[in-house]
Amino acid sequence: METKHIKIFSGSSILVKGLENLLEDNNIHYLIKDTVESARLAGFGTQINSVELYVLNTDVDKANIFVENYKTEINS
Repeated sequence: METKHIKIFSGSSILVKGLENLLEDNNIHYLIKDTVESARLAGFGTQINSVELYVLNTDVDKANIFVENYKTEINS
């Protein structure tokens, strides 16, 4: 089975950081793609909600439980 990373969440860096903490606490490995910081370093702008969080395709089901609970929490 080929492993690849699947995007499970995107938002501001603050929201992504909160989800990062949940995933770390539950031993789910992830990658962050921060286009905001990359754009700033390159000298141009981008949308503020351009931070993306990816997990391995083998961890998607486990991670989605935390993502859905997190979305409910931040939207309440």
